[in-house]
Amino acid sequence: MFQSFDASSSPEQGPPRLAKLRAELERVGVDGFLVPRADVHQGEYVAPRDERLSWLTGFTGSAGFCVALKDRAGLFVDGRYRVQGRQQCAEEFTIVHWPEVGLASWLKENMSAGKIAFDPWLHTVGQIDQLQVDLTGTEITLTPSPNLVDEIWADQPDKPNAKAFAQPIEYAGESNADKRARLGKSIAAKGARSAVITLPDSLCWLLNIRGEDIAHNPVVHGFVILHADGSCDLIANPEKFTEVLDHLGKGVALRPEEDLLPALQSLAGPVLLEKNSVPTAIAAALTSANIPVIFGADPCALPKACKNAAEIAGAEAAHLRDGAAVANFLAWFDENANKGITEIDVVTELEARRGATNMLRDVSFDTIAGAGSNGAVIHYRVTHETNRTLNPGELLVLDSGGQYQDGTTDITRTLAIGDAGDEEKRAFTLVLKGMIAVSELRFPKGYAGRDIQSIARVPLWSAGLDFDHGLGHGVGSYLSVHEGPQSLSTKGHVALEPGMIVSNEPGYYKEGAYGIRIENLLVVQEAEALEDGDTHRQMLCFKTLPYVPIDLSLVNADMLSSSERDWLNSYHDACYRTLIPLVDASTKDWLRKATARI
Repeated sequence: MFQSFDASSSPEQGPPRLAKLRAELERVGVDGFLVPRADVHQGEYVAPRDERLSWLTGFTGSAGFCVALKDRAGLFVDGRYRVQGRQQCAEEFTIVHWPEVGLASWLKENMSAGKIAFDPWLHTVGQIDQLQVDLTGTEITLTPSPNLVDEIWADQPDKPNAKAFAQPIEYAGESNADKRARLGKSIAAKGARSAVITLPDSLCWLLNIRGEDIAHNPVVHGFVILHADGSCDLIANPEKFTEVLDHLGKGVALRPEEDLLPALQSLAGPVLLEKNSVPTAIAAALTSANIPVIFGADPCALPKACKNAAEIAGAEAAHLRDGAAVANFLAWFDENANKGITEIDVVTELEARRGATNMLRDVSFDTIAGAGSNGAVIHYRVTHETNRTLNPGELLVLDSGGQYQDGTTDITRTLAIGDAGDEEKRAFTLVLKGMIAVSELRFPKGYAGRDIQSIARVPLWSAGLDFDHGLGHGVGSYLSVHEGPQSLSTKGHVALEPGMIVSNEPGYYKEGAYGIRIENLLVVQEAEALEDGDTHRQMLCFKTLPYVPIDLSLVNADMLSSSERDWLNSYHDACYRTLIPLVDASTKDWLRKATARI
């Protein structure tokens, strides 16, 4: 079993914990405290020890933050999590529509003056700098502080301490020594002598190691100071790295955690920092030692995102294996959907099918299996308390993925439970049209995700509909299922480049009724030249990675253009040819019907 169905907290726990936090505000003489969902490494995912936001508020989403004042508390969440936030949090926590309402705006509206405390290890330089600018002209000040939630969290879990292990060169495609040398040159080219790397997936990619410090994300915690000559200091608990010392090699100096601040303050500088991933405390340590700082991108981010040939081959192999497992599950689902199964039954069966490959290391995130109104909760996670039986006429949003040593998968299918209504079929087909439009897109090199993400929304917009999440995110190579710097979203400002893997997942959600999402992962590649030359611009396109049928019972074929029908038929032909040798014998007849031409 890879997924727990226990609720990590409940709404009634929030108010007494908030009262204790407010007592701490009085004790230390401040007027508010910022509670982000973050750890000292600033990755998207955190260990149980760092689930301060969830512990305080009850909210378990992967993004958001709370501001606790003496008389009110705001939970800031984006469009993915507003329904979830209302369900999980007590009334003492006001749901604030972020980023439409900024933190500074909310503070100015709710207090005229005062001190807001923050833990400088849990907020990046960019976050605090921007907040200070936004509060200019007010009497609201920011003050670094020990973590006040930690002061009242009596049974706070210990730090994760799992052993690191090597990622073989056959999957990594480049040795850690070569990566360090290559990135060291890029650091020197920016005028720096070293760079501080905090993001867990950057550390793991750079050193070709993986770990188990975060559920479903094969990463290990630590800090890296990478020098321009390609050598580096790995600062972490040494006990975690005893099995990879030979793998790391002589160019990597392993140092204990207590060496971090002394190591930083002994650097010659300039030191390269990324504003949006380096904690304020690290920048402050360098500044206090008069060490010059250069702000720029994490040197690992773009090279990590542009997968090499070995990583792309691994992704393709993982998707073939994963696609067969999902197809075997879908055949089971079609046979059992109307027999009183539950959301937990769905998750358990799907995990079992992936586990039967004997190559699954973990799921890549908690499976989203939302039936009926639960499907309208964009990042719904079933628990024993929310588990519901699948009912005829409903839709099931099934968003899942696997972590294999050769690749990370993430796929969403919306499935009909019996016969769906005309409204649901119409909405599903509009979502499908947007997904197809992006799948077959050709676009000029240099365009970013923000430039093309709206293409998937056009069919929905034409019907007055939309969805409150990005179209897609980057995906790692046996690393985090959410990976930057690329994304297909309004925040996706980094140009797409060959080798990047992104998700393509438009959706539509009717609160209290149903949800719809269809997702495939795509890899960016050079587009073939057209017959008439196509020489005005260098063009890129997407290659679809997964082979998993789309539920044809939900498709209103009359709404599809001839080219859209051709794409769907071609995709299903490829699914059939690819999967038929790989699926169980009992799945073959289902697969033939599921990929029938329309």
